Amino acid sequence: MPFLGQDWRSPGWSWIKTEDGWKRIEFYGNELRDNNNGIDLEELCDENKENLFTGNVCEVVAKKRKKDFYNNNTKSQFVYQEKWIYVQKGAQERHGYCTLGEAFNRLDFSSATQDIQRFTYVAKLLQLIARSQLPSLSGAAQKNYFNVLEKIVRKVLEDHHNPRLIKELLQDLSSTLCILTRGMGKSVLVGNINIWVCRLETILNWQQQLNNLQIPKQLSNGMTLRDLPLDMQNNILYKFSDACDIINLGQATPTLHMLSEDRRLWKKLCQFHFAEKQFCRHLILSERGHVDWKVMYFTLQKYYPKREQYGDTLHFCRHCSILFWKDSGHPCTANDPDNCLVPVSPQHFIDLFKF
Repeated sequence: MPFLGQDWRSPGWSWIKTEDGWKRIEFYGNELRDNNNGIDLEELCDENKENLFTGNVCEVVAKKRKKDFYNNNTKSQFVYQEKWIYVQKGAQERHGYCTLGEAFNRLDFSSATQDIQRFTYVAKLLQLIARSQLPSLSGAAQKNYFNVLEKIVRKVLEDHHNPRLIKELLQDLSSTLCILTRGMGKSVLVGNINIWVCRLETILNWQQQLNNLQIPKQLSNGMTLRDLPLDMQNNILYKFSDACDIINLGQATPTLHMLSEDRRLWKKLCQFHFAEKQFCRHLILSERGHVDWKVMYFTLQKYYPKREQYGDTLHFCRHCSILFWKDSGHPCTANDPDNCLVPVSPQHFIDLFKF
C-alpha cells in the first residue's frame, strides 16, 4: 500500500471510522487557525529576490509554524472518545500504536488524576516508571508523563490530598534523574540533556513547594473525631491499611495514641499485607514473651512487598486483549465478560508495554 503522507519520514495521517466511511482526523482546530492569523505568506513570498521562500516552500513553512505552535500550546495531540486500548503481548505486530506514551493518552490518565479512587494508582504507576523506565521513554511518552505528573502536583498543592505519596514519588524521580544525568552520561536518556536538566530543576521546585505546604486547621463547631465513642474510633483505625497513617492519626489525641498501639491492630495489619509463612521466618518477641507485631510489621516490609490496595484499577480483558478502566467499560464480545477480567497492577501495566 503506498504511503499517503506528505513526508515519508512522518507517521502519516490518522483516520477514524464513521457511518459515512473513513475520515481523516484533523488535529488543528478552529481555535488554532484563529491564533495563526499572524502568519502571513505574503511577507514570506514577496517579490524581493533576497527572499528564499517562494511558491510551495512558503506553504510548507507556514504549516510547520502552525504545527510547532500547536505542539507548544497543547498538552496532548488528540482526545480519544474511547477510554480503552488494545494490547496483545507477544505478537509480532500490534493493533494500533500501543506504546507506553500512547497508553497514557488513550486511557486518559490526565482525568484519572482528578478521581480520588484512581489517584493512588496513577501516582504509584508514575513512581515505578521513575525508578526503572525513564531511559526507555520516548519523546511522546516523556511529554505525557510529565503532563500527568504536573497535574498531580498541582492537585496536591490545591486540595492538600496525600502529599506524602507525592513527596516519595518526586524523591525517587529526582534521585533517578541525578544518577542518569550526572553519573551515567548523556546517552542514557532520550532527548536533549538540557531538557532533562530543566525538568530536574522543576522537580526540585515542586519538592520545595510540597515541603513548605501548610495544611490549614479545620475550624468546626460540630462533632470532631475525639467526640466519637471509643469503639467507633477503634473501628476507624482498623480500616487503615497504611502504617504511617495509623501512626500519624495516633498523634492527634492521647486516646488515639493508646488505640494505635494495640497489638491486635498491628497483628491485623501484618496479616493483611504478609503471608503466614513469612511470619515464622521473622518472629520478634517482646520482653514479656509476646509477639511484637508493630516491630514485626516494619521488619517484614524490609524483606517482602506490601499488599497493594487501590480504589480503582485498570482491568485487562483476556478475551478481547483490551486494557480499560472498569467503570468506563469496553466493547466485549465474550459470553461472560466478568470472568475474562483481570485487575492490572501498576507493575503489570508497565510489563504489558515492554517489547
